Amino acid sequence: MTSAPQHELNQLAGLAFAKGHGTGNDFVLVDDPRGEITIGVSAVAALCDRHQGIGGDGLIRAVRSDSIPEGAAILSADERAEWFMDYRNGDGSIAEMCGNGVRVFVDFLIAQGHVTLEHGDALTIGTRAGVKQVARTDNGYAVDMGPWEFVFPEAAQEKAIDSLVQTRGLDVNRPALSVSMGNPHTVVALADDDELKELDLTHIPSVRPVPPQGTNVEFVVPSEPLVTDGVGNISMRVHERGVGETQSCGTGACAAVVATRRWAAGDGPDQHQADEWNVQVPGGTVVVKFIPSPDGREHVELSGPAQIVARGVIAGA
Repeated sequence: MTSAPQHELNQLAGLAFAKGHGTGNDFVLVDDPRGEITIGVSAVAALCDRHQGIGGDGLIRAVRSDSIPEGAAILSADERAEWFMDYRNGDGSIAEMCGNGVRVFVDFLIAQGHVTLEHGDALTIGTRAGVKQVARTDNGYAVDMGPWEFVFPEAAQEKAIDSLVQTRGLDVNRPALSVSMGNPHTVVALADDDELKELDLTHIPSVRPVPPQGTNVEFVVPSEPLVTDGVGNISMRVHERGVGETQSCGTGACAAVVATRRWAAGDGPDQHQADEWNVQVPGGTVVVKFIPSPDGREHVELSGPAQIVARGVIAGA
């Protein structure tokens, strides 16, 4: 009997793909400029299956914005957004945005010959979380992730916590703060690295109240001291909605810094005003910066590496 993943892969026989990652957050990438390839939920899950498929935290389809409805809506707002990142979680569900994924997406567009991007120049990309500007740097790419906001603003402003989280490896519920980076995140502060290492993130953490669209959950350990020479430092592990634990999460790193900075505000102005942060994740390090914006809202910039590591064709049975 043919397994379910193998059946789905058979339907995609002959499909060319690439494999890429940003600090260990890995993706299957498909080039589909005219939006002609249909990859359903179960087919995405089969491709991302780490045992019977290619393996990945998600699937990224590169499509011209004018070829799909979501992209056409983006073009009406910004005609520069020629390319749209159609991103799915590893279980096939739709995700609004992925900070590591958009860097890998731009690297893929360059590798495919669709765009050229000199160091210091930026490319406008359409996503389900709106338009993103991605600049090429000496060490990869920097993404203007746009403004951050609290998921539950009234509770967050008053208490700096708005949720309780329970997961395996923690003996009691822990207070948390939910932050939106275009997609939802719930951030939990831990006491030390030992607590971080002991977490069992093979199961979905319990979050109460849970944001309306579900949530990614970040577990964070602040460094001691938190800020050195004007730069903040934290370590993080993450359970991603629709995926499980990943080696990195770009939007999660941004949310973790927002929450940490909010918690540290009571410890003195130097803590609160750090504008650059190093976030250590299992797959490496990403950098989060707070930047001013003409729209008057504080934006977050995420920078880090991106790499295409393999190419292939789905064989089928």
